[in-house]
Amino acid sequence: MNTFHLKILEADKEFFSGECVSLVFPYPDGYYGVQANHKNMVCAIDEGIANFTLPNGEKRYASISDGIIKIEKNDVLILVNTAERPEDIDENRAKREEEDAKEQMLQSKDPLAFREAKEKIQRERNRLKLLKYKK
Repeated sequence: MNTFHLKILEADKEFFSGECVSLVFPYPDGYYGVQANHKNMVCAIDEGIANFTLPNGEKRYASISDGIIKIEKNDVLILVNTAERPEDIDENRAKREEEDAKEQMLQSKDPLAFREAKEKIQRERNRLKLLKYKK
């Protein structure tokens, strides 16, 4: 079985480091897949749900913020501000945060505040989607 090394770094800590068989991550045009011996590249990552498969067949999922990915010589490096596992998500909190952001968006007259509220809604929706992968 061909594998590659995957490292996912958050702004302040390492989220994951280990061998993988495959990786699927949110990309500006949808989702993008990586397997061993992928061509070298650097590209943007969108906020969303990423998943990767370990050599033992276990699938892991993460809600990630936007960032970048670098693939070089069978090493994959993902740099994001945040990454969360399903077991790290508090469903009630995520729902409250989404509702608060909706309210902020409705009341906002400032374009920047509106955009920030919209991004927060998307982040909380991704967190809630991730819950279906909770063990």
